[in-house]
Amino acid sequence: MTVKRSSAAGVCWTLLMGCVFAAHAVTFEVKDGNSTCIKADLNTSFSITYNTTNGTSAARFALPSAAAVGNGSSCGGGAGVPPELLVSFGAGHALTLLFSSDGRLYRVASISLQYNLSDTSTFPQSSSTGLMKVMTNVTEISARLNSTYRCVSPSTVSLSPEVNLTFSDVHMEAYMSGANLSTDESVCSADQTVTTAAPTQSPRTSAAPSPVPPPAPQRGNYTLTNRNGTACLLALMGLQLNITHRSRALNQMVSEVVNLQPNRTTASGSCGVTVATLVLTEDLTNLTFTFTLNSTTQKFYLSAVNVSAFWPDMTDRFVEGNGSLNFLQCSVGRSYVCSAEQTLSIVPSFSINTFRLQLQPFNVTASRFSAVEECRADQENMLIPIIVGVALAGLVLIVLIAYLIGRKRTHAGYQTI
Repeated sequence: MTVKRSSAAGVCWTLLMGCVFAAHAVTFEVKDGNSTCIKADLNTSFSITYNTTNGTSAARFALPSAAAVGNGSSCGGGAGVPPELLVSFGAGHALTLLFSSDGRLYRVASISLQYNLSDTSTFPQSSSTGLMKVMTNVTEISARLNSTYRCVSPSTVSLSPEVNLTFSDVHMEAYMSGANLSTDESVCSADQTVTTAAPTQSPRTSAAPSPVPPPAPQRGNYTLTNRNGTACLLALMGLQLNITHRSRALNQMVSEVVNLQPNRTTASGSCGVTVATLVLTEDLTNLTFTFTLNSTTQKFYLSAVNVSAFWPDMTDRFVEGNGSLNFLQCSVGRSYVCSAEQTLSIVPSFSINTFRLQLQPFNVTASRFSAVEECRADQENMLIPIIVGVALAGLVLIVLIAYLIGRKRTHAGYQTI
């Protein structure tokens, strides 16, 4: 295994906000004999919050030029072992990218970071020592086989609430067929610019037809379990994805609405004390929901959604996400219910329609949903017939009173002689 190094490490620029690192790309190469299987130009910066003797502090640093391919790197091989790039740097720190492929695309299936709190030059006054390891299976890095993944724009990956990585100016390829990066590039969504022009009509072309929405999706039953086999996350819901992308057939931007098929969807993820993740995978569609528990308000909510899709009419894989959401709020110990159709707007080019939704990502007991807490739409739907009923009852009462008053006046007009 070999590594090529850039000529400079990260440079610290002192601004009003503190020390900001401008990293430089480092080139790594993983080989099996004379064959190269992974090649990556990585420009990476790190932000790690840690406890100190006086409170908390944030360590911000860049991947140094002295970083090297570690012994854990591999081209994979038999028994389903995937390719892996392990980058060692500093005093016991290591960044690992694990790859996977479905025969059409390759992607970074997971990113993990090992950092050493005993490294006093990086983590001064740390109240803890020893190695820490964090990992995420939620990444947006994917590309066509035999193409180079390119992403010049900065992209931040959260490995935990305390640890964030920022990639920029990345050129990378796995499952390589040659020694050099492919000239064919799969460009990340952040680097793709979409321009909106005034519509024009041509005798040879016609405007894209308006999408015909599919019928309401089937309701899926998705459950996550702990190591002891008990359920820790429950979800019943029908899901409909609305994505705006460039059509391969029409060569223009179109909106496509697709139902998630429960019988073809697998559920995975993790359950934590304050964060739970549900990952739904159907063929070339990967949808990740992140739920967060606010210990102060004792409410949970949908805090992040990430999607990765490569539908037949797409020119490239669609990857989007939003980590600053506040949807589906519910009290801890209850299950959120919304029978009405809801639209969750994630980003301008991606939204999710939910149907007959019930979920509980925390405090599940006996593998059953707890008492329900209804969404506002359901509450309003229940209020409408009540309001109409009260209004009709009031109208009947008014008519009855008017009738009695009129009858009394009529009767009073006849006097006994």
